[in-house]
Amino acid sequence: MTRKEEIEARKLELRDEIEAAEDTDKIEELNEEVEALVEEEEQIEQQEEEQEVAEQLEEKSIVAKEIEFKKEERSMEEFRNSKEYVNAYAEYIKTNDDKELKALITTGGYATGNSPTIEVPDMVYDIVKTAWEREDLLARVRRLAVKGNLKIQFEVSGDAAVEHQEGNGAVTEEELVLGVVTLTPISFKKWISISDEALDLRGEEFLNYIYDEITYRIAKKIADKLVGIIAALPTSLSANEDGVYDEVSANKITKAPEVGTIAEAIANLSDETRDITIVMNKLTYAEFKAAQYANGYAIDPFEGATVVFNNTLPAYSTASANAVYCIVGDFNHGALLNTPNGDGIDLKFDDTTLMTSDLVRILGRRYCGVNAVADKSFCNIAKPTTSA
Repeated sequence: MTRKEEIEARKLELRDEIEAAEDTDKIEELNEEVEALVEEEEQIEQQEEEQEVAEQLEEKSIVAKEIEFKKEERSMEEFRNSKEYVNAYAEYIKTNDDKELKALITTGGYATGNSPTIEVPDMVYDIVKTAWEREDLLARVRRLAVKGNLKIQFEVSGDAAVEHQEGNGAVTEEELVLGVVTLTPISFKKWISISDEALDLRGEEFLNYIYDEITYRIAKKIADKLVGIIAALPTSLSANEDGVYDEVSANKITKAPEVGTIAEAIANLSDETRDITIVMNKLTYAEFKAAQYANGYAIDPFEGATVVFNNTLPAYSTASANAVYCIVGDFNHGALLNTPNGDGIDLKFDDTTLMTSDLVRILGRRYCGVNAVADKSFCNIAKPTTSA
C-alpha cells in the first residue's frame, strides 16, 4: 500500500470517528489530524507532478539528442561518400599518406580531437562484401570475428536420449566425448603489378579496380584452402598423442560420376546436415550431366543440391585412382571462417622495385583462420581404382 492509499484509508476512519465523537476537544484533535493528512497528500501530489514534468523533459531531451545524433551520422555518411572524400581516400590508399585526407576531414568539421577519424567509403565495403559473395563456396561458410586462435568443440560420441517414466528411478547420465578444432589465423596474400597509367586512375575507378581484383582472389584462395582441408579429412576420428581429438572426420565413398553417386554421398552425412552443397571441377560436372542425358533428363544426378565449382579438385577424367574429385556436405554447419580483423583487406604499395618497368606492386592481405568443425558434415567422393 502506498502512502497516498494509507492517507485515504485513515481519512475514512477519521470521518467515522468524528461523527461518533461527543467531546469537543476530541473532535478538534481529529480535525487537526485530518488537516495534517490533507496537507501531506497535497505535498505528495505536488512531488508526483514535479517528477512527471521532470521525466517528460528528460524524455524530450533524449529524443532531441537522438535526432541530433542521427543528423550528424547522416551528415558524416554523406560526407564520407562524397566524390571529394572518395578521391582523397584513393590517394591515401596509393601513397599511405593521410595528410590530404585528414585535412579534408578537419575542414569538414569532423575531426576527433587531434586525430581525425578516417572512415572507409561505403563503396569499399560494398566491393569487399560482393567479393566474398561472388566466391560461391565461401559465401556458404559461417563467419566470426574473434581475436586470436579460436577453439571449436565438436561431439566425438554421445549417448542417445532415453524415455523415462515418473517413479522409475534416475535417468542414466549421458557419456559425452568432445573434440576440439583450432582455427589458427594466417595471412592470405595476393599481389599484382599495375602500370603507372592504372595508378593514375582517380577515386572510385581506382578503388574498384584494386579492391575488386585483390579481394576476390584472396577469397578464392581461402575457399581453395578449405576445399583442401576437407578433401584430406580422415575417415575416422583418432586422438593425438595427448589423447585429444583435434580433427573432425568425413566419410568417403569410391564411385564414378553416375546416377546415385550424390545420393549415396548424402546418405553418408550426419543427421545435423541440412543445406547440402556439392563441390567439383567443371569438367566433372560434365560427366554427371552426361549421366543425366543418358537417362533422358528423367533423373537429377545432383538430388536438387546446389553445385559449386572449384578447380583445385581434379577433374574426374584426369584424377588419380582414389583421389577425391567431389565433396558433398553442409558448409554452413560443418565449416567456420574466423576473421579477427574484420572483413577488410590491408593494402601495401611498392613503387620502387619495378620502377624502371613503369609498374607498381600492390599487395593485399587478409588475416583469417578456416577449418572443418563438425564431424561427418562432409562426404568425399573418390575415383575408383578401375573406372568405367
